[in-house]
Amino acid sequence: MKQFFLDGAPVPFEDGDTLMAAATRAGHQVPHLCWHPQLAPSGACRLCTVQVDGRMTAACTTRASEGLEVHNHTPELTALRRQLTQMLFVEGNHYCPGCEKSGNCELQSTAYALGMADMRHELLMPQRPVDASHPDLWLDHNRCILCKLCLRASRELDGKDVFAIGGYGAHTQLLVNAPDGRLGASALQADDHAAHICPVGALLPKRRGFAIPIGQRHCDTTPPPPLPQDADHGPT
Repeated sequence: MKQFFLDGAPVPFEDGDTLMAAATRAGHQVPHLCWHPQLAPSGACRLCTVQVDGRMTAACTTRASEGLEVHNHTPELTALRRQLTQMLFVEGNHYCPGCEKSGNCELQSTAYALGMADMRHELLMPQRPVDASHPDLWLDHNRCILCKLCLRASRELDGKDVFAIGGYGAHTQLLVNAPDGRLGASALQADDHAAHICPVGALLPKRRGFAIPIGQRHCDTTPPPPLPQDADHGPT
């Protein structure tokens, strides 16, 4: 089988594989928030940025090819990923102790792995609505990181096109395809793929809070390994 090298380790791949898909299948961990094995690549979050033969590229959109030298864990990449993660926290309203997703949140887990201890930027604290109009689900725009996973899952797996992205810059937001723009009037159902794919606490089921106690959740029991720190600044 063909292979490329990830931090010196050989990674086998099949024709058409992206670096992310092949690395994940081989048991390697590439930080990401917008990638999912069932969905087409998007490249929205850029956390999976790696160095390929000396240049920066997204692992989720770059096709694997024979003999590539790929670097995934370096101080430079960790510093870049940490800054991107800090900006996601700053741009939204993320209060982990009060979030039902705490312990199962990919953003929170990524921050721990990157050694992120503060924001290093002023919090924007946007005023965003919470949509509780759906009988089984609720949508908190304060926690949305615009990863597009729900949008892509609704389109590619559910065939419904419930979500879209609209606006520009700091006003970019997740839109709901409904006459009133609210979740309750949309075609989203509780058993749709889109209803369960959110990596943070933006889209969650109702009446199921803390079904798994804090301390027993996925990221509590299997925390991500720490990544190399920036030699100049260390954890931030």
